[in-house]
Amino acid sequence: MSENPKYVRVGDVMTPTPKIIDGLASVLDAIKVMRDSNVSSLVIDRRHDGDEYGLLVVHDIAEKVIGQNKAPERVSVYEIMSKPVLTVTTDMDIKYAVRLLSRFRLSRTLVTDNGNLVGLVTLRDMALRFVDFEEPRE
Repeated sequence: MSENPKYVRVGDVMTPTPKIIDGLASVLDAIKVMRDSNVSSLVIDRRHDGDEYGLLVVHDIAEKVIGQNKAPERVSVYEIMSKPVLTVTTDMDIKYAVRLLSRFRLSRTLVTDNGNLVGLVTLRDMALRFVDFEEPRE
């Protein structure tokens, strides 16, 4: 066994600079940003330094707006977002990040470095890249 086992860091597989939207934006605005940016989640910006980031995913829109027959232009993002959001650091091993997300039944999480938002990572990102770095077992 080597002294420094090889591992994949979250920072190696994350999507840097996720799309950010204000919590006061309408869900209609969020849908437009998602469609134009070809993303399925948006980070909700903090209102001040002591605040936390939020997260909005397509599932939230489907369940809490479309599924309840609400008008997307009349619902604010803050009404349906998740907040606070679980975060992981850029240097965390992806196998532990996968375990953490799985434990809480989450599909994605925010990535921070020294407390600053630097990206977003999904279970898909990590699972599909994990096999690229897994060493053969004996």
